[in-house]
Amino acid sequence: MQNLNFPNFEFRFKSTENRLHVFDIIRKKFVVLQPEEWVRQHVVHNLITIKGYPKTLINVEKQLIINGLKKRYDVVVFKPNGSISILVECKAPEVNITQNTFNQIAIYNMNVASDYLMVTNGLQHYYCQMDNKAEKYVFLKDIPDFSR
Repeated sequence: MQNLNFPNFEFRFKSTENRLHVFDIIRKKFVVLQPEEWVRQHVVHNLITIKGYPKTLINVEKQLIINGLKKRYDVVVFKPNGSISILVECKAPEVNITQNTFNQIAIYNMNVASDYLMVTNGLQHYYCQMDNKAEKYVFLKDIPDFSR
């Protein structure tokens, strides 16, 4: 897999049925290692190892219903009170981050009202702090570290 713009993390791999799998420490299972999954796993490890977020507050690839359509978010970080702190949209490294990517995460966020958004393809990372009441956002250099 391609080197990404994240620190180096230790991953567990296995090969079955001629496909490489990576162990997802949140879902507690091996998942097929696709380029987007490689990015998602780096995001999760970064949130836990570098930013200090507890694994118990992180959720990966869960379904949302938006205007009657089933959608999936990549990564969500909850606050201890159950509201959503960070919503993350991951793309494969070869996928350019475009306005459409921001539109996608903005639509998801209309349903979850997170405090922060992160969009990444593993090479480029974009972070925003949301003001959901005013429907505005401010770009940041990074998302904040975990604090209780």
